[in-house]
Amino acid sequence: MKTTLLKISFIFLFLSLIGAGCEKDEELLWEISPDSETSVIQKEVDGIEFKFCLLNENGEPTSVFNEGENFTFQFSFKNNTPDTVVVTPEFINDDFFRVYQVVDSKQKDLGKPYDGIWCEYVAIFNYFKLKTKETGGLQCPWVSLEGEATRPFCVSNRRNFLQQGDYFTQIKLDFHYNTNSKERNIKAIVLKINFQIK
Repeated sequence: MKTTLLKISFIFLFLSLIGAGCEKDEELLWEISPDSETSVIQKEVDGIEFKFCLLNENGEPTSVFNEGENFTFQFSFKNNTPDTVVVTPEFINDDFFRVYQVVDSKQKDLGKPYDGIWCEYVAIFNYFKLKTKETGGLQCPWVSLEGEATRPFCVSNRRNFLQQGDYFTQIKLDFHYNTNSKERNIKAIVLKINFQIK
């Protein structure tokens, strides 16, 4: 009886360990903050080089802005593979370029710098085709001026400049692309920029 109970316990323990190994992959976090040595997140995965930063009004990457200063989100991806890559736009989700204010360790959703995606571009924009060493990307200012947003963003409402405080924005990658008729997906990576308005 004790032997049977011991065997059952061992089998249960073994199955628990196997099940623990099958859990969802952990997200990889690439993060910068105002005290980081760099103001740009730049990493390469599977031959695609990702770059995410905030630009000041002079077009320079930074994570510290003055109150009343506008800033622009910039996300790009470069094809470092030897083949042409076709990137489909699933990575532009509803939280893309969303800003959160951090107050007393709590997050307040301040929204996005754009009102919608694909409003007027559906017929002309449905993928990025990049030859070797070519770069594709998107940018959008927080406070929009005419013509500053990159398609497919639609901007009609003006945002207010951010007040002094601590903020962050992040991109959760679900990056689909094709190369040599093979579908690929880079996911479970978060690019997070902590920034400050002073």
